[in-house]
Amino acid sequence: MPKLYNLRLASMKKKSSQFSSFLHKLRFQYRVSVLNENTLEESWHIQLSRLKVLVYASMLIFATFILLTLLIFTTPIRYYLPGYGESGSHTRILSESMTVDSLKHQVELQDAYLNLMQAVIRGNLKPDSIAKLDSSKLKETAYQFLEKSRLERKYVEEFENNEKYNLTTLSAETNENVSVFFRPTKGVISSSFNPGEKQYGINIITSPNETVISTLAGTVVYAAFTFDFGWVIQVQHENNYLSIYKNNTRLLKKIGDVIRAGEGIAVTGENGDNKSGTQFYFELWQLGKPVNPENVIIF
Repeated sequence: MPKLYNLRLASMKKKSSQFSSFLHKLRFQYRVSVLNENTLEESWHIQLSRLKVLVYASMLIFATFILLTLLIFTTPIRYYLPGYGESGSHTRILSESMTVDSLKHQVELQDAYLNLMQAVIRGNLKPDSIAKLDSSKLKETAYQFLEKSRLERKYVEEFENNEKYNLTTLSAETNENVSVFFRPTKGVISSSFNPGEKQYGINIITSPNETVISTLAGTVVYAAFTFDFGWVIQVQHENNYLSIYKNNTRLLKKIGDVIRAGEGIAVTGENGDNKSGTQFYFELWQLGKPVNPENVIIF
């Protein structure tokens, strides 16, 4: 029994001595010197231990990681990372493409105008040739087209006589009111109706200074500015329809105004960089339930 105890004690002392030796190696100071090759004088030196080298290396790796993270997520480099996508990038691409198309069309018009002015200044533009028209012949031709031919008059008389007492040709009255919806504004639909994600309307990318019109005749019941959707206007229509127009830059009507279908009520898309100018939001409700605008309006 004492022999076993002595063996355990010796093993513990050996492990303790090995740990002490390991700590001593970590803390042992090494001198790193820089010598002048010609004079062998010491120009610079530093004392380091293995523990300090480990600590400094860990700090350097951590600082490098933080620096690279900030560099990637605060600069456009992040767009080159695989799988990285910014929300709203599709909308911004559509908006920029519409702007480029508008600029391209404007440049083409300016080029055509400059070419025309150069031709006028140089005298290369020839006057248009105008064909002489005989007014008397035109009148005779017009009268011939307006007058019914003999066969046409005969066909009309026979048709009226045959259908005079045909009760099936009379249109039956109906109690259903058919509503013809106008498109609220011009543009491209960027996000559709999706009640599952609380998207009760549609987003439309508009051109600068686009007019917003009332989709039906009605009365303005709400017109105010909100921090989330800019200028907002709501119109109450017949058949319990309510249309909502959000993200406007200016309103043309006020509460209580009676408007016609297709009449301008607001202006949107004044500035492409502005939140209210980039997106126009439209909702349509009936009896307190949202209606998909794409089902009743042709965009």
